Amino acid sequence: MWDNVFPNFLIGLREGLEAGLVVSVLVATLVRGGNSQRLPQVWTGVAAAIGLSLSFGAVLTFSSQQMPTTAQEAFGGFLSVVAVGFVTAMVFWMRKNARNLSGEIKEKVSAALTMGAGALVVTSFLAVGREGLETALFLWTNTQTARGSSAGPLIGGAVGLALAAVLCWALYKRVLKINLTRFFTWTGFGLVVIAAGVLGYGLRDLQEGGVLPGGSALAVDLSAHVDANSWYAQLIQGVFNLTTQMTWLQVAAYVLYLAIVMTLFVRGLRDPKPKPAPEPAPAAA
Repeated sequence: MWDNVFPNFLIGLREGLEAGLVVSVLVATLVRGGNSQRLPQVWTGVAAAIGLSLSFGAVLTFSSQQMPTTAQEAFGGFLSVVAVGFVTAMVFWMRKNARNLSGEIKEKVSAALTMGAGALVVTSFLAVGREGLETALFLWTNTQTARGSSAGPLIGGAVGLALAAVLCWALYKRVLKINLTRFFTWTGFGLVVIAAGVLGYGLRDLQEGGVLPGGSALAVDLSAHVDANSWYAQLIQGVFNLTTQMTWLQVAAYVLYLAIVMTLFVRGLRDPKPKPAPEPAPAAA
């Protein structure tokens, strides 16, 4: 029941905080600019984005249930790979833009205020909708890897989203201060590790669905020595998506993704060295 609780908690917390910060800046910009009467337009866009995200998750669930088992494996594997791509892009985007997020949103709000009510609704819808769709996709794909009941992963995601909402309220009321750059950096490390496991599991699903070859070529087989139902095996699978049996494709994808993406992520955290000032040109005689 409790497989994948932590990964879903982390994605719910991070994506929820990111979306919540967007909403907080939208609201604060309107309130402090004397445009409180425009707040219903923001909440309309936010509500529409939440509805779209929930509908997206429901469509994924319903669609997969109508498919044969082999097609379900292929469908889930494909979406897992897509989810990894979205999460990877999100991690790098937030690492680069965390410090300037507030300024960018304020510029969009200022532009929307001059264009009428519809523009502000669309601005808030797009700002929150992107995070919502990414969250729904990643939570759904992570839930599919859970053994048995999906209650645990769903509870993990819900708790993460609820905590993100509380943190955003505290930040808005200025009763809490968080170093957002550091927060998104550390959660970025965690998501890169989690995404590596989701990628490996997704490729295994594609192998079992007959899309990719090598489903029987095992690089790791600990099933004779490790009980897959033991608490520690389930804990490792729930957090890292590492199982007692893994194919060569899974292992290669896991190692390469983790090595390449983590290296790029860490390298991007280093502050660029300041360029030396150019030497002044010699004065003309």
